[in-house]
This record gives sequence, C-alpha cells and structure tokens, in this order.
Amino acid sequence: MQQLCPPPASGAAGQGLRIALGQATDRGRKPSNQDFHAASHPGQPQGSLKGMVVALADGISSSTVSHIAAQTAVTGFIADYYSTPDAWSVRKSAQRVLAATNAWLYAQTRRSEYRYDSDRGYVCTFSALILKAATAHLLHVGDSRIYRLRQGVLEQMTRDHRVWVGSHEHFLERALGVSQYLQIDYQSLGLQRGDVFILATDGVYEFIQPARLCELIREHGDDLDRAAGAIVEHALGHGSDDNLTIQLVRVDDLPPASALEFSSQASELAPAPLLASREQFDGFTVQRELHASSRSHVYLATDNDTGETLVLKVPSLDLRDDLAYLERLMLEEWVARRINHPNVLKAPPQHRPRHYLYTVSEYVQGQTLQQWMRDHPRPDLQTVRDIIGQIARGLQALHRLDMLHQDLRPQNILIDALGNVTLIDFGSVAVAGLAELKPATGVDPILGTCQYTAPEYFAGRSGTQASDIFSLAVITYQMLTGQLPYGTEVAKATSRAAQLKLRYRGLGHYRQDLPPWLDEVLRRALQPDPARRCQELSEFTHDLSQPGLAREGMHRPALLERNPVLVWQGISLLLGVLLVLSWWRNPG
Repeated sequence: MQQLCPPPASGAAGQGLRIALGQATDRGRKPSNQDFHAASHPGQPQGSLKGMVVALADGISSSTVSHIAAQTAVTGFIADYYSTPDAWSVRKSAQRVLAATNAWLYAQTRRSEYRYDSDRGYVCTFSALILKAATAHLLHVGDSRIYRLRQGVLEQMTRDHRVWVGSHEHFLERALGVSQYLQIDYQSLGLQRGDVFILATDGVYEFIQPARLCELIREHGDDLDRAAGAIVEHALGHGSDDNLTIQLVRVDDLPPASALEFSSQASELAPAPLLASREQFDGFTVQRELHASSRSHVYLATDNDTGETLVLKVPSLDLRDDLAYLERLMLEEWVARRINHPNVLKAPPQHRPRHYLYTVSEYVQGQTLQQWMRDHPRPDLQTVRDIIGQIARGLQALHRLDMLHQDLRPQNILIDALGNVTLIDFGSVAVAGLAELKPATGVDPILGTCQYTAPEYFAGRSGTQASDIFSLAVITYQMLTGQLPYGTEVAKATSRAAQLKLRYRGLGHYRQDLPPWLDEVLRRALQPDPARRCQELSEFTHDLSQPGLAREGMHRPALLERNPVLVWQGISLLLGVLLVLSWWRNPG
C-alpha cells in the first residue's frame, strides 16, 4: 500500500553511511511484553563490511515461551550475522543465520511439552533491516511489517504471512520456529538520503492511520525516539490490545562512490596471491610458508598492528575459480569464530578491512597427529586414550552447536610439545540449518578423506554425529596398530549390501599386548551401519577407558581373532585326518 506523507528533513553530506534511529516498546494491556527489538551499528571495519542491523520479533499470544523465541531470534541474529565471513553477501549471511536460528527454535519446541502444539512453542515473527553502503536489505517472516517513507510516499515493503479463516480471525502462515523448513522473504532496495524505514508490530500499525504515522514522524523529526514513543502512545489511545514495538531508521547521509565500490568488492573479494617470505600483505608481514598443497598455501605471518603471530591460508592457484571451494575456505574462519574451546583452533577478531580472500587463525606450534604416529609407532594405551579424549572434547564443542567436522583425519589434528591437541581445518564442517540456498543438484560431494570417512557418506546418505565417531574410531585403531580397520574397502562399499560385507580385523593381528575387550569397543564404534554405532562421543571415550565387564563376557572375540594360528592348525589337522580316512577306505 502507499500513502502520501511530507518528507522528513535529511542530514548534511558526509563521508559515510549516517543514520538516525528511534525505538519504543510497551507491553500495552498485556501482562507482559513478548516483543523484542534491537539495533547494532558497529565501528569499522564491520560497519562498512557488514552494515547496520535493525531487527524486531513479535511473540505470539498463544505461547507462554514465545518471548524467549523473540529475544533469541533478535540477539542471536545480530551476534551471528557479524560472525559470518566478510566475503559473504548480506543475503547469504543473513539467511544462513536465520536458518540456523529457526532450526534451534524448532528443536526446542520438539524437545518441550509443546512438541505436538507448535502454536504454544518457541515461535515468533521476525523482521530485519540491514543497511550496507547504499543498499537496504529486508528480511521478513510473519506479520510484523517494514515500511519505507520516501519523499512523502509511505509504502509497505513486506507481506503479511497471515491466513484468514473469517472476517476477524487469522493465523500465521509462516513464522520462525513453526517448521524445520524456513521460507523467508528477502529483497534489496537502493537508498536515498532522507529515506525513513519503519519496523512495527501489529499492535502498532493496526491502530494508527498512515497519515497520522507520517505526521508524528514529521513533528518529531529531530528526535526519532520521541517520534517512536508518540506513535506507541497514539496506538494505545486508539484501542491497541497487544504489545507495541516500533523502530524508526532515517538515512541522513550515504557513502561517496569510492566507498560504495569498496563495499561491493568486499562481497566478492579476489583470492589472495601466493606470498613470499618478508612480504608485506594486507597489514601482515609474511615470515615463511608452513605448508603447501593442491588446495591451499599456509603461511606464518605477523600482524603489523598487534605484533601477534598468526597463520594465513590462501587458496591454491588451481582452485581460485572454484566457488564452492572458496566458500568452504571462508567457512573455516566462520566456524573458528563461533567456537571457544581449548581443543579447537581459534580465529582472532578482525580489526582491519580485507582486500583479498584468505583466512586468519591462531598459530599452534606443534606437529600433526600423522607425524606423531610416525614417531610413536607403538604407543601405550593410556597415551592413546589421552589424545583421543582431547579430540573427542573438541568434537563435542562442534556437536553442541549442531556442527559435524566431516574431515577428521591425522593431518587435521595438531599436538604441541606438552601433548595438547587442537582440531584444525573446518572447510568441510556441516552446520545444521545452513543448507545451501539453492535447489538440490544430486548427491553432495564427499568432502572428507576416504580412509577416515564413514560408510554412509559413500552410500549417498547424510552424516550424523555417529559419522564423526566413526572417523575418530578409525584414528584410534590406526594409532594403536598403524593400520586401517577395513583397509581401503570402505570407499568401495557404496551400497548397503557391500557395507554389510565389510569385516573388522581384530587388533590381535598386529599387537598381542592390547586387552581383548578393546576390540569390542572399537568394533562397535566402527560399525558400517550408523544405527548400530555409538551415538555419543562420551559413550565411546568412556568405553575406551572403562570397559564393561559384562560386555567382555557377552562378546568374547571369536577364536579366529584371538588365535588364528591355532584355528588354521586345527583345520590342517582335520583335513589330514580326512585324507587318511579316505585313503584307508579306498586303498587302491
């Protein structure tokens, strides 16, 4: 809809995006306020690279917990949006964060007493405005609204996701947390100096005429907080029986052309060039190359501003045009920023704009587990338990955030001189709810290393936490024996029938000093069928340290595994006896 209104005064020209903000909220005639709103306008470089965020969420009256959903949606969105890679577009960053938020809210309802009645669960509407450079990005689900007031014209920019079942009764067609699948409206609009954006819940816009709304904004144009408060008071005075929240955002100035060009480049950064020792690059001094492969080049560098020693990773020359790989490269830093755990690699906060695509992480001095295994070909069981326990704790930090590592292997695990373990390389990590925003194109590629990848991936199925447990169990087996439990056969088993033919080879074939019960622990964690595998990391590490006595008796290894020489001696003896009997019965 459109409504003519006098335009507000605009700010003077300046050197960047400059806005004025006003906000107001009131519980109205309700016993509590289930709305939640917030705004964030960070300093540089995030202000230029990610923009300003204004968001509100409206809880539904049928739910006693929707205020939790509203607060979680707004605060979580703002925090996680600014944690996404700077090379991602606004749309991609925002939609991926909202997909994860929706998945979490839906899961909370499914775990609660309201799992069979979503209208009483963790559900809310959500509307967000992101202003970056000279563009407004709108994201919306539910029946809160976003308006734009431009040169006297008030226009509703969002669509109400309502289904009417009568002249006075309706229900929400879409909202955060209602379904595990989220469909969110997105649009981008060019900004003009003097534009005013209005975010409002239904407790406001249903009880004020557009002309009066514009009039109050004009009357209090120098103080948008007062304007927002006056609009709320007007709606209350005209019968509003719901919570009331409104946000007013006025564009007082826009960045000059050069700043707009820089902002555009930040969303489509060119891959960083290959670097050389002592080279100055993007605020860093390169010390030396640490590692090079067909996928990336890794360098030790010093941050010129802080003096901190860090690691830079740039894409290899062969993959600079592979958009999927470049996205996974940037995902590494996004994951590292979200997790704070001593066994997981960290990414420092960014304090400068980047001019190229690369990742930055902390420097961990040590060796890979692959090299450690070469130096320790027959480690004792307790040492293996300690290392595997640290790896498991790092994996648990990912799993708690609904992430799967998907490429757990000795090359992606570092051990320092004190025995401390750090998980690295998160380019293959899967984040729940962050499915690619495009139609499925078939079976997803296998991102992990074949020798350590769980069988279900080769059958075209999605991974679970049990898939990471399989990879961890392969590493455990390899640390103890120097071998792989199924050799190279797992990658060839692409059907269920082929996977059921996989045969675990007992530890006794390689080491006689290991306790027999250990085979049962590893055999269970290495089950080709993920449903028969350990489902929790804590279960695997507990069994690795404190095996159940009952399990040892109930699942005693077969004689062939415990003493294969004796079995074959027995078979040879039996064949010899049969041969003698055959000759005795038929001597001629």
